[in-house]
Amino acid sequence: MSLFTGWRAALRIARRDAMRFKGRSALVVAMIAVPVLGVTALDVTYRSVTPTTAEELTAAMGSADALFSDEGIGPIQQLPDAERYDRVDENAPVDEDGPSIDISTTFPKGSRAISIQSVPAGITTGYGIATTDIYEFRTSDELARGKIELVRGAFPHGKDEVAATEPFLKSAGLHVGSTTTVRNFGKKYTITGVVEQPDQLGAEALYADPGAVIAPWQAKADHDKKVLPPNTGSKEWLVKGPEGVGVTWPDIMAANESGVLVKSRQVALDPPPDSEVPLARKGVEAYPDSSGEMSAALVTVVAMAVLEIVLLAGPAFAVGARRSRRQLGLLGTCGGDRRHVRAVVLGGGLVLGGVGAMAGVAVGLAATAVFRPMIEQWAGNRFVSLSLNPTELLVIAVIGLITGLLAAFAPAIVASRQSVLESLTGRRGVRRSSRVLPVLGACVLAIGCAVAVYGGTAGDSALVAGGSVTAELGLLACIPVIVGFLGRLSSRLPLSPRLALRDAARNRGRTAPAVAAVMAAVAGSVAIATYMSSTMAEAEYNYVPSLNEGTVVISAFDDKTAARLPQARAAVERNMAVTGGHADFRHVWAGSDCNVYGDAENACGSVELVKPAGKAASCPLTGKGAKELAARLTADEHKKLMRSPACLVGIMTSGVFNAGEHGIVVADEAMLSTYVKLDDPAAAKALAAGTPVLLNPVFAKNGEVTIKAVHHYSDKDKQGRKLHPGKARTTTDSLKVYVAPEKYAATPGINMILPQRTAERLGLHTQASGSVYAVTHAPTNAEEQRTYGAIEQAGGGIWAQSESGPGRTDNSMLLILTLFAGMVTLGAASITTGLAKADAEADLNTLSAVGAPPGVRRKLSGFQCVVVALTGVVLGTLAGLVPAVALRMVDLRQALQVMRTQPTESAYTPIVLPWATLGLLVVGVPLLAGLLATALTRSRLALARRAG
Repeated sequence: MSLFTGWRAALRIARRDAMRFKGRSALVVAMIAVPVLGVTALDVTYRSVTPTTAEELTAAMGSADALFSDEGIGPIQQLPDAERYDRVDENAPVDEDGPSIDISTTFPKGSRAISIQSVPAGITTGYGIATTDIYEFRTSDELARGKIELVRGAFPHGKDEVAATEPFLKSAGLHVGSTTTVRNFGKKYTITGVVEQPDQLGAEALYADPGAVIAPWQAKADHDKKVLPPNTGSKEWLVKGPEGVGVTWPDIMAANESGVLVKSRQVALDPPPDSEVPLARKGVEAYPDSSGEMSAALVTVVAMAVLEIVLLAGPAFAVGARRSRRQLGLLGTCGGDRRHVRAVVLGGGLVLGGVGAMAGVAVGLAATAVFRPMIEQWAGNRFVSLSLNPTELLVIAVIGLITGLLAAFAPAIVASRQSVLESLTGRRGVRRSSRVLPVLGACVLAIGCAVAVYGGTAGDSALVAGGSVTAELGLLACIPVIVGFLGRLSSRLPLSPRLALRDAARNRGRTAPAVAAVMAAVAGSVAIATYMSSTMAEAEYNYVPSLNEGTVVISAFDDKTAARLPQARAAVERNMAVTGGHADFRHVWAGSDCNVYGDAENACGSVELVKPAGKAASCPLTGKGAKELAARLTADEHKKLMRSPACLVGIMTSGVFNAGEHGIVVADEAMLSTYVKLDDPAAAKALAAGTPVLLNPVFAKNGEVTIKAVHHYSDKDKQGRKLHPGKARTTTDSLKVYVAPEKYAATPGINMILPQRTAERLGLHTQASGSVYAVTHAPTNAEEQRTYGAIEQAGGGIWAQSESGPGRTDNSMLLILTLFAGMVTLGAASITTGLAKADAEADLNTLSAVGAPPGVRRKLSGFQCVVVALTGVVLGTLAGLVPAVALRMVDLRQALQVMRTQPTESAYTPIVLPWATLGLLVVGVPLLAGLLATALTRSRLALARRAG
């Protein structure tokens, strides 16, 4: 019998066996197809989301041939892709105030062009007032296709129509047909349609035809001095070159002589040789293109998918081989040898692997097409098309096929070693577990952990990755021993969990791979989740707020706008979620107010808190000896110093209270409870009695502070100069103060609260400046727009500000990782439970025969599921912490290096565990797996046909 004849027969037997046991076959196909599906979807999504050079050019210039822009720096030289350029003569003066060139004179003859120019503007919304960018761009022109696309409605035409992006309409509460007014010069526009930028789906903007906004705005500003002129951006031009010629490299070089930068489609796609590019001859190179490089993350995903398939599908093939051992024994009686037995089992892997690979690729393509709109919104840009690379898809399918063979390889070897007698009688034989493998695994685990830790301390990410993978492989080798040890702990447990643990220990060949699959999936998820949680905690720590969280401040900066504060307070109280009353504060100054007369040098006064002499009042991380000190500090010591009152001076300043660098605010005791959150009757009593409250104790010495005031009056300040003629004078006053605890030194914007009567006694001037409110949540877009709308109706000029925090980090990645690990855990546990039920049918029959209640069967399935899920999750969590901690050690090393050269830079590198993710994985997923297995298992056995 030839080789092909033998394999043909083996494949025929494998196909018939797969059709006979449809449930197990479908399970194996699903296990192979799902990872193939994921990798296929990932590949197609990656290729589709990542734009090609041609697609990037279309997003930048639409269907035009080139994008022209005046850089305003004189003659330039550029690279063909226009990403890098430089002045021809770096020493030549640049006339920034000179007239701009007529850029149209640089276009090739016979060209057609449309312009793009933006201007920020305040516009009315469905809620109130908002600020957005308005682009003057003829979106209806064919040259705009690819850069701007119409979603619904119509393009704007004429001087009183605009189009809007969908994100803008959602935030503004408007729709097609709504009208909006550009408040800067009072003109109304009708929204005629919804447009989008295919490469920036989240952009909030309005689009109008050229001349519809900027020109009438400028005309109004020319005739009305109360109207500020538009602050326009630079104008760009989309240029369509002569038919059949386009915009060539000589055209670009000619435009460069006038200081115009040109990005040409045909030149970027087919650049000239470096010998023809003057800037390239100077040694300037283009930025490296990394789009063709396959990331390490993608390789890791593919490797993990293969590992998951082998670990999950391997036990299924092993059980299938045991279920078919009589058939395989009959094959031996008919003259077949071990080679033919292996071929039959491997044929099963080939058949099921091929079906799973083809199904995975097909469903992956279909899923990507179905979920394309969702993926585009998540990625922030449209697919030009679904980018399919046949070679990559074929490789993915082949990997799925080979993985099926790999999963069947070990069961094939085991099946071929069984004697014909054992196969026909059904005896499994006794095979002791390897004693060498666990010892080797423990050694590899220790070596891997040591390498990862060393890589972390040395700052080598490659060593961290290698050590983490090595440690995980060592732990994989230890799993059979761990499962066996768990079986020994079952003696004191009730019947069902005892049977589940002993069954897992007795059938380690089935249990260990499933536990390993769970561990591998959970380890990756925990590693990434832990690293992400740690970096988010670091970002939150390093963030410097401008206000205390949970507060809103309205502020005016001159006496005219201060008169409108009552209307502004009413707007805030009506439109925002305020709690309690408000705390008013006043601006304090000496001499002439620098907010009014600060344009000229020495034309206004100043007020400052004087630091006491000595080292205790100065930050050791600034000034002489700071670097030497930083070189000796650990990250924790540096963190403590950076949060000391002396080092917080200057960091927590904020312009919201109009208090300048000195941080002195005139207010009463309401400021303590509303903004500072200082709940101390003694502090409130001190303010009421005229004693200042000092929040930063570094300015105090023996319970007193020194205030230095320079009373300088400007000649333009007629009233002040009349009351205070003569030269400027300087006063220094010492005041008894209430010193707040050190933690209040971190209060943004305020160092000291000064009672008004005390300020007047010191000869200082004060003026109502604003109010502070406590709010239950940060204002929404709608609340902010309503508030600004009401303030503008009252005359405007008052700013309402709130603390948004360091940015609410999108936790969708953590959720995806948790769901992925949870699904793998549920799948592995369910597969193992199903295999256990199929493999232990005789044991279950014996249980029923000796009178076990029907519920024992269901409980047994549930606890079998829990054993696999819980063991894998716990081991995976421990394995995942190794790379996460080691990578944070790399970050710590880098942060310390920066801190020792720049002592005020933070070196805080925390390790924060994602407790929500860990709790869901360690408790929720195993519990859910056990409950599902219990609910889906039948209590009574089906009647079995008697053998023979």
